[in-house]
Amino acid sequence: MRKVVFGVASSLDNFIAGPEHEVDWLLWSDDAAAIMKEFWNTFDTIVMGRKTYDVARKSGGGGGNDGLKCYVFSRTLRAEDHADVEIIREDPGAFVKKLKRRKGKDICVMGGGQLGAALLEAGAIDEIGLNIHPVLIGSGIPLFQGMRRRVKLELLECRPIQRECVYVRYGVKR
Repeated sequence: MRKVVFGVASSLDNFIAGPEHEVDWLLWSDDAAAIMKEFWNTFDTIVMGRKTYDVARKSGGGGGNDGLKCYVFSRTLRAEDHADVEIIREDPGAFVKKLKRRKGKDICVMGGGQLGAALLEAGAIDEIGLNIHPVLIGSGIPLFQGMRRRVKLELLECRPIQRECVYVRYGVKR
């Protein structure tokens, strides 16, 4: 079965973006680029929420490209306005669990604290890859918004990377 990986960067105080979705605090490095290259080669599918999709589109991305299938969870976007992605209106947990049973490479959950929390609670995420940046931004979009239950994790990898960041990878305990 395919693996679902939630990949994200966060500040040390557990925010994935500032109050206005700004990510100007992110510290890019060769190490981070190497991790991302390795990470992206394992996927053929991306899932994201509407807010993450909006931010990605504003920065020139957001759609399925390079052979990647992209699904966006939204109750407001119209499919005919977004030909580069498939708009999904059903329960994210149930949908991602169905995706896991299809043949293919692994599935990336891209950003989004609300979607990440919903998929963790639904038992749809298998692994979390987290690039922790040495900055406290004070407020913004939390890493996991609205979690209603505990999810136990096991450390799979932890290493310092350039620019004083730390990369950690956790497996979700079943």
